Amino acid sequence: MCTHTPKCPTADSPDREAAVVLVRHPEQGWSLLCNGVLLFEDTGELLPDGEIVAPHRPAVLV
Repeated sequence: MCTHTPKCPTADSPDREAAVVLVRHPEQGWSLLCNGVLLFEDTGELLPDGEIVAPHRPAVLV
C-alpha cells in the first residue's frame, strides 16, 4: 500500500504505528494508516489480515 520514500513500516512490523495516516476520523475514534492498519484512539489495532491487537496504553502513574 505504501508509496512513500522511504517506505513506511509494514503491518507486521513492531513499529507499524509509525506509518503515515491516510484517513483520520477522530469523531469515530479511528485512523487508517498507509500500511493498512486501522488504529483506534484507545490504541487498539485491526491489522489487514484481520488480527486484533488489544489496546496497549501506558500505565498511568499517580
